[in-house]
Amino acid sequence: MTTSRSAGDPRTPSSEHLVLTGVLTPEEAAHTVAGILAVQREDGAIPWFRGHHLDPWDHVEAAMALDTAGEHEAAERAYLWLARHQLEDGSWYAAYADGDPDDVTDRGRETNFVAYIAVGVWHHYLSTGDDTFLDRMWPAVCAAVEFVLELQQPGGQIGWRRDDDGTPTADALLTGSSSVHHALRCALAIAEQREEPQPDWEMAVGALRHAIRRHPERFLDKDRYSMDWYYPVLGGALTGAEARERIDGGWERFVVPGLGVRCVVPNPWVTGGESAELALALWATGESDRALEILQSIQHLRDPESGLYWTGYVFDDDAIWPRELTTWTAGSLLLAVAALGGHEPTCAVFGGEQLPKGMDPDCCPDA
Repeated sequence: MTTSRSAGDPRTPSSEHLVLTGVLTPEEAAHTVAGILAVQREDGAIPWFRGHHLDPWDHVEAAMALDTAGEHEAAERAYLWLARHQLEDGSWYAAYADGDPDDVTDRGRETNFVAYIAVGVWHHYLSTGDDTFLDRMWPAVCAAVEFVLELQQPGGQIGWRRDDDGTPTADALLTGSSSVHHALRCALAIAEQREEPQPDWEMAVGALRHAIRRHPERFLDKDRYSMDWYYPVLGGALTGAEARERIDGGWERFVVPGLGVRCVVPNPWVTGGESAELALALWATGESDRALEILQSIQHLRDPESGLYWTGYVFDDDAIWPRELTTWTAGSLLLAVAALGGHEPTCAVFGGEQLPKGMDPDCCPDA
């Protein structure tokens, strides 16, 4: 049964929260949403852009953006695409050509890609109150979480990939594990809503958070990438003073004033997705003013014809690169704007205070 709606309910379709000074007007917000919808296939798949590939993580991010605009039917079709094409082990392949489930271009299965369905499903439920949808998606979420936790290492970190031949990769990525941390908390929220306790998941998320907060040596060194800088904050493993200290510590390395956030130092390349995600992390730490400045700084990436955003800009060459208008870049911007605009489902999912925390270990798991 779908929960009823009332005036002022956050699930009531509205786009006021997608209007932000210097970022989106009402017309621009509607244009961006229409741009994502134009890419979505009839079967629900949302590739990067038509003719390119779909990966499960970015597919979910675009679907979440549709929910912020009240496009709930389109978002639901995206999630049902995942349910229909989930593999027997609970995973999805890393890439499908143009979203075609029969045309796989990367047969690896990446743990953060697989886990992210939980974030999207919880966001959609908070946006719609649709219990029938939650019931339908619960088996897919459970299977995805179990696949991911099979790759959790003794130190709490998550191995980043299982190859097509079944070989697991023990090496862990800080960005990926931070995203999984967020996803596991959303999965626990779904479990609580369904009154189906998952103590193993609670222990897993606590061990993972401990690894992220206290054991950087357990992750591959990707310090040059901005995502490794802000994702422990965006994924909710670092909060409060720890989060602010981390953001401040990398600010001068990664932020290019007036242009956005570098993808990787020292390359003179700012990217829209990383910039919007940093803005979302800043909002989560209470720094809405800095978040707004970041979002305003990447408006040079907006394509006025499609309403979408270019992936990145090489500022030394004054060149858009790559020449790709990606649904996930637009999706990340819409989610950041929605959080700043007070969209309650988005705030609940990314603010973290309303998500289950799991069980912190008494000491290091391998002590």
